[in-house]
Amino acid sequence: MLPPDLEQDLSRGRQLLADLQSAMSRFGATEHDRSALLSSIRQLDELFLLVVVGEFNAGKSAFINALTGQQVLREGVTPTTARIQLLKYGDAAAVDTEADGVAVTTAPVELLRDVSIVDTPGTNAIIREHERLTTDFVPRADLVLFVTSADRPLTETERTFFESIRAWGKKIVIVLNKVDIFATSEELEEVVTFVRSSAQRLFGFSPEIFPVSARLALRAKRGEPALWAACGFEALERYITTTLDERGRFQLKLANPLGVGHALAARYATMAEERLTLLNDDVEVLEDIDRQLNVHRNDLTRGFDLRMTAVEKVLLDMEQRGHAFFEDTLRLGRVLDLFNRTRVQKEFEQRVVADAPLQIERNVSELIDWLTDQEFRQWQAVTTVLDQRTTNHRGRMLGTPEVGTFHEDRTRLIDSVGREARRVVDTYDKEREAAAIAEQARTAVTTAAAAGGAALGLGTLVTLAASSAAADVTGILLASVVAMMGFLVIPARRRKAKREMQQKVSQLRERLASALRVEFERARERGRQRIDNAMAPYSRFVRAERERWTEARSILTSLRDQAATFRSRLAA
Repeated sequence: MLPPDLEQDLSRGRQLLADLQSAMSRFGATEHDRSALLSSIRQLDELFLLVVVGEFNAGKSAFINALTGQQVLREGVTPTTARIQLLKYGDAAAVDTEADGVAVTTAPVELLRDVSIVDTPGTNAIIREHERLTTDFVPRADLVLFVTSADRPLTETERTFFESIRAWGKKIVIVLNKVDIFATSEELEEVVTFVRSSAQRLFGFSPEIFPVSARLALRAKRGEPALWAACGFEALERYITTTLDERGRFQLKLANPLGVGHALAARYATMAEERLTLLNDDVEVLEDIDRQLNVHRNDLTRGFDLRMTAVEKVLLDMEQRGHAFFEDTLRLGRVLDLFNRTRVQKEFEQRVVADAPLQIERNVSELIDWLTDQEFRQWQAVTTVLDQRTTNHRGRMLGTPEVGTFHEDRTRLIDSVGREARRVVDTYDKEREAAAIAEQARTAVTTAAAAGGAALGLGTLVTLAASSAAADVTGILLASVVAMMGFLVIPARRRKAKREMQQKVSQLRERLASALRVEFERARERGRQRIDNAMAPYSRFVRAERERWTEARSILTSLRDQAATFRSRLAA
């Protein structure tokens, strides 16, 4: 039964670990990481676990034999530990194998009543499976004894493995074995100083270091007590006894899953931060494209207005020629000519209408060609931005380990949008697009002007609108009327003709401008919608993932800090 303060710590620790488990599952942690956390949590209900690691031939098995005072493990100069070996208390010595391949050895050793000891394959074993077993088992350790040989202390593989253990936030004690090779205490102190300074420099902390001779210690316990003083085991066993009392074991055991949780929360919080950096860059790209599209929209509006001015100028010029024609034609000096409808009509078309229909057709065609060209250029701009984005981040997989399909989904969507943009650029048929817009504009204008009749060409519509202004002027003046009231009728008819000409041309101009603007708006919005539709999956993914990883960063950072604070309080 634990004291009340330890029970309270245990309850609080379990809740924090449950929150960590939930966060790991929610934010897609790998199966390996989730299993590591779960295994460390399960250790809370098991005996204290002391894990012995190091290179093969560093004397790990010999050290454990010396610690237990019995020859419970086989020793040798070659890698003798091919799998995880778990030492537990038992009334009699026995060896069995669990379902996961762990070899379980029982022995009637008093130390094993409260502590289970694990012997692991060497970190530099030729068979890489040995090293994998070691790294997979370390997260379950409550205390790690790192055994290094005095004749080759902290080798390169040991330093690399040391750092991987440290990343799990484990309590580590260094055992410097085989110190009986030294002839003087100065030689030993030199190696101890080297190990201590190397650990400080490489890992930023100074671990407890115990120089021992496991070989001499076992001999001392097995009937040669004179060797006990030279083996160095007394200080180590006193440290283990002091550290592994009830309170010490509890603190280390609870600190173990908290250390694993802290390491995972820190790793995934960093990954969330890195992914947010990437996603924020994506958001900037999307916003840049959106800004370009808005600028393009405004440029299109200004360009359309400018080109419509050219169309309207043709009609205004025709209107001015019409006024001049009526001034010159509707006067007393040309009364006889007014009786010849065909002649006046022909002269009106030559002088007033002239080439206005052709100019209108040409200007409208140029406007439509310009519009389709602008849409094509906008697709090219989008393609350029996405290609540059892909090039800049090719192979850039931020965040380790890989979680879910984040990078695959993101890359696939960017590539998909890029392919669609390139497809549009490669297959864009300007003539076909222009013909479609022109037909829609022509139909809209002429259908409205024909008042229910068949749609007419723009040129024909211009001619009819202008010619109808003079249709009721020619051939209506009778000689008798002219003889009696000519001076009054002619000026009145001239003013009426001008008004009608101005009114009809103005109506035509308004209908033409309105219909073209409507079609222009439709074409512009269709172009924007096509780009938006192509960008939508990528945009949705980026915004959803940014929201997700912003939340992940907040939650994981909080859990990381809580675990760190809790562990610090336990250590204090």
